[in-house]
Amino acid sequence: MSQPLRFGVVHDFRSPPGSPVGLPEIYAQTLEQVELVDQLGLDLVWFTEHHFLDDGHLPNFVPVAGAVAARTKRVRLSTDICLAPFYHPLRLAEDLAVLDNISGGRMELGIGMGYAAHEFKGFNIPQSRRVSLTEELVEILRLAWTGERFSFHGKRYDFEDITVTPRTVQAGGPPLWIAGMSAGSAERAARFDTHLLPQGARGVVLDPWRQKLLESGRNPEDYRVGIIRSVFVTDDPERDWGPIKQAERYRMSVYGRFFKETPDKLSAFDPEQQSIPQGWIVGDVEHCVSELTAFIKEYGITDVVGWGAAPGLPPAAMNASIERYAKEVVPRVRANVEGS
Repeated sequence: MSQPLRFGVVHDFRSPPGSPVGLPEIYAQTLEQVELVDQLGLDLVWFTEHHFLDDGHLPNFVPVAGAVAARTKRVRLSTDICLAPFYHPLRLAEDLAVLDNISGGRMELGIGMGYAAHEFKGFNIPQSRRVSLTEELVEILRLAWTGERFSFHGKRYDFEDITVTPRTVQAGGPPLWIAGMSAGSAERAARFDTHLLPQGARGVVLDPWRQKLLESGRNPEDYRVGIIRSVFVTDDPERDWGPIKQAERYRMSVYGRFFKETPDKLSAFDPEQQSIPQGWIVGDVEHCVSELTAFIKEYGITDVVGWGAAPGLPPAAMNASIERYAKEVVPRVRANVEGS
């Protein structure tokens, strides 16, 4: 593995109906937590995105990324994922350029096409356009972040003689990731020369993406592979895991509803293939080190983030585990993987 390992947290800022913890407190405790994450020496803070949900799920990563950038010094910020069809590409290019300046060049961007039918209906965007909207957005971002004047004439967007400012701190703009659930997304990530967020089966997404890189003369080890795989460090799982497990059932029920409402041809997962594991690793330090090391080695993961909060629970409830994770688990996993 030529890419150094990176670890961090991911947040979706949600307060399910009936939760005793309201969204203002969720936001306040999350911003306090990311400062802790930064101080502990972890590497990443990611944000997710969904729309029109009664739990307040984060609909726009841009304002919170700005707040986090202003309160941290070293963590890199990204998305898993930014739903590309719902963004105007020039506005997104400007937003990321501003965030890259605020953060001193710490921004990245994970892009996906979306799949939840209610979101496309809410924005009055046909789901049939999600591929073309996403691909043209990636092309436009790349052009915009050159800092040079450009024109673009596509199927969905048409721009003439545009210069996007401010210039990004990072040459060429924030690194791009594409989320992959299908063979088409694996091909897309390879074609657009991005890092990968594999959210489907290894044999459908991860291995084909690597093969396409090799076929084109590129080395897969020059790229990053990121995933959400949460770790909860506790010496007494029976005592501590119950409330978080219950909250996670709520999270999965929401995603399950999305997939149920999604047309079959847009389904995220091949039922004949086993998805890359994204379930929680729960236990003492030894167990967490062993499981996470094996997972990273098996799939060649370079970037691992875990949920910094569980729906309906205060984010601060995760802080003790995050501190142990950063101090006791991550250093040993780095040594196990990077030293092998």
